[in-house]
Amino acid sequence: MKQISGGVTAPIGFTAGGIRCGVKKSAGADGNQPVVSSMKDYLSGKKDLAMILSERECTAAATYTMNRVKAAPLYVTMEHLEDGVARGVIANSGNANACAPEGHENAEKMCAAAAAATGLKPTDFVVASTGVIGQTLNIAAIEQGVPILAEQMKREGGSDDAARAIMTTDTEKKEIAVTVPIGGSTVTIGAIAKGSGMIHPNMGTMLCFVTSDCAISQEMLNDALHEIVPRTFNRVTVDGDTSTNDMCVVLCNGMAGNPLIEWKDDSYTVFVRALHFVCEELAKAIAGDGEGATRLVTCRVAEARSEESAERLAKAVVGSPLVKAAMFGADANWGRVLCAMGYSKAPFRPEYVDVKFCSDLGEILVCRHGAGVDFDEDRAKSILSRDNVVIDVCLREGEHEASCWGCDLTYDYVKINGDYRT
Repeated sequence: MKQISGGVTAPIGFTAGGIRCGVKKSAGADGNQPVVSSMKDYLSGKKDLAMILSERECTAAATYTMNRVKAAPLYVTMEHLEDGVARGVIANSGNANACAPEGHENAEKMCAAAAAATGLKPTDFVVASTGVIGQTLNIAAIEQGVPILAEQMKREGGSDDAARAIMTTDTEKKEIAVTVPIGGSTVTIGAIAKGSGMIHPNMGTMLCFVTSDCAISQEMLNDALHEIVPRTFNRVTVDGDTSTNDMCVVLCNGMAGNPLIEWKDDSYTVFVRALHFVCEELAKAIAGDGEGATRLVTCRVAEARSEESAERLAKAVVGSPLVKAAMFGADANWGRVLCAMGYSKAPFRPEYVDVKFCSDLGEILVCRHGAGVDFDEDRAKSILSRDNVVIDVCLREGEHEASCWGCDLTYDYVKINGDYRT
């Protein structure tokens, strides 16, 4: 497997684009009017409308948030993917179109606009939105912007534009692509994602769009995605809130020319490993870019009785507000780690537990057999002051392990979310 540039346009046959159409601002008294009037405005400023398009029909699979309150675009996407195929994605930031007036109708209008601009059918499109909940979507601005966006679709640089157009409170774009040999052909997988706040395990993801030129059946693609999401995106937590809009969609157009993957054979295994790598890298990027975060925090639980119990313990640790606050202060307060493990409801024996704090500066043992040990506080603080910190937990009870990802809890998280809507 080789990591390359290009994101969602790295696979053969895909183009993408992103523009600013003014979703969040309105010059009209009714709050739902287009405001971008010049080409310069569409191509400059904060982008808020993205499109991804394939030359050919794609095998498609998706996962969605487990929140009982789901945004309208998710229901529309579910309807459009009932046949297991799609041609593209249309997505906006700035408004979640969740719990909003005329939400379903406006999500359908987004697909209709994309179809009219590309000569396809509305059902060919996956639709997604992200942003503020409960406000009417500025559909007029989107409908005015889509034809402009369709003209800007490109392979070189298109993924970058699309990745930036779906960002909300993200501080960095999230984009990746890899190549892998399958059946004598070079298969490429590319992806973009967004996510920074309102992120907690048991979602589809935040928003993630994956493209590939691999030839794979819908059944195998669906199995692969549902195998990978629980071990990648569902192991991320930023703030304990599961979004109404989380979605992960994979589109495969088969243009790499590999033999069709119809069974769980060696080719399927290679594809799954590559897709898992892509999703895990994006999951870590999302965790590290949590709202107000200064560092990525990984909890790795090893020698557990089962993978499920290891995951539950690791999730509890990275999701603990007290652990997260300690990570912000670079405070080696390992007692908070054991406390979080204790209320996770996962089985383990506290008297067997070892805890280490690790980073690129090394590692330091802070707990052995469930009890504190003498350690250098200054060295521990240095280790925990790095951008990427690992809480390494050994249970000494089995052969299973799992890692979950989160971030520290900072003053800025409260600032960002204190006035997010206004």
